[in-house]
Amino acid sequence: MTKHQVLILGGGTAGITVAARLKRADRDLDVAVVDPAKDHWYQPLWTLVGAGVTDVEETRRDEAKVMPKGVTWIQEAVASIDADGREVTLANGETVGYEQLVVGLGIEYDWDAVDGLRDAVGHDGVVSNYTPEYAQATWRELQAWTGGRMLFTAPAGQIKCGGAPQKIMYLAEDYARKHGLRDQTEIVGAFAGTVMLGVPEINETLNGIVASRDIDMRFHHELVAVDADAKEAVFRTTGDPDSERIRIGYDLLHVVPPMRAPAPVRDSDLAVVEGPHAGFADVDHATMQHVRYPDVFALGDVAALPTAKTGAAVRKQAPVLVDHLLAHRAGRASDKAYAGYSSCPLVTGYGSLVLAEFEYGNTYKPTFPIDQTKERWDMYMLKRHLLPQMYWHGMLRGLA
Repeated sequence: MTKHQVLILGGGTAGITVAARLKRADRDLDVAVVDPAKDHWYQPLWTLVGAGVTDVEETRRDEAKVMPKGVTWIQEAVASIDADGREVTLANGETVGYEQLVVGLGIEYDWDAVDGLRDAVGHDGVVSNYTPEYAQATWRELQAWTGGRMLFTAPAGQIKCGGAPQKIMYLAEDYARKHGLRDQTEIVGAFAGTVMLGVPEINETLNGIVASRDIDMRFHHELVAVDADAKEAVFRTTGDPDSERIRIGYDLLHVVPPMRAPAPVRDSDLAVVEGPHAGFADVDHATMQHVRYPDVFALGDVAALPTAKTGAAVRKQAPVLVDHLLAHRAGRASDKAYAGYSSCPLVTGYGSLVLAEFEYGNTYKPTFPIDQTKERWDMYMLKRHLLPQMYWHGMLRGLA
């Protein structure tokens, strides 16, 4: 069995950002990253891929090119985690030991939780911007659009980028309007939640946008099946498995799949046992250190933190986690604390965006000296051009 001082599970946003920061802090530290992926994706741009603004290749880099120098890359999937034994078993059967473990395995799409979805998605009007392949299908469907009903869903439970389900809805509405098809197009949002966004200041803005654009929002709608032959989506009342089923026809259906913690985490002793964060890594909300295993840390989508699962959250979590991990190794204390910051750049049309920034408790926390509750062109340009550069050349290098 090989062993590393710091073993990082996951080579996505969280894992690479932490690895880069650790190596910048201590170039001699033995850091290994476990991930089989050959591609690294900047996922926030997939919304714009689905709307035809950018090409999917702009969102991709070779994983080898973003791996920090001096880091050992173990190109295997994680099979299981033994926190008591301080070892991780890989998909090939090998085990890797660690002194400290950082879990950044992200979140898992559960396509099979919705009956018929796995077979339906990607063709015949059923799309999803949550993978690069299906985002391209969204754009193909928009280009072929001649009228009918566009239906957009959002599941119950934990998901990555909670604003993404409505971003494509606004862009599709704008597309229909710009192409003279709005009068022939019905826009329906059938969401499992109760509000557009949990931040009151931003929710008020979004309610106004929905009303002014004649978008039919239907809350408490949890998708349970896709009847592709009938071109109908089947819903139940959120949280009530015995409720009467509601069928809504569609010509274009954008689905956000239900999501859950990755199996190696939810099946381990690291997981929260019950409640809304069940299955996710049970970490301290301020430090990202595990509440029962002090040599284990977790961040990003896999962590049971009561804030939105976004790359912006990782950007604030990573430096705090790294400081606490290094302090723990050195036997000292750290006073760094993560306040729950996350942000959601809500694209509301081609060239407009509302930037929602908030901390724990959905407390509105804007960082720009402007009115961020308004739709703005400059914030759209921030998302389209500046944030990707910050990601590739800042976050993944441990600089931002």
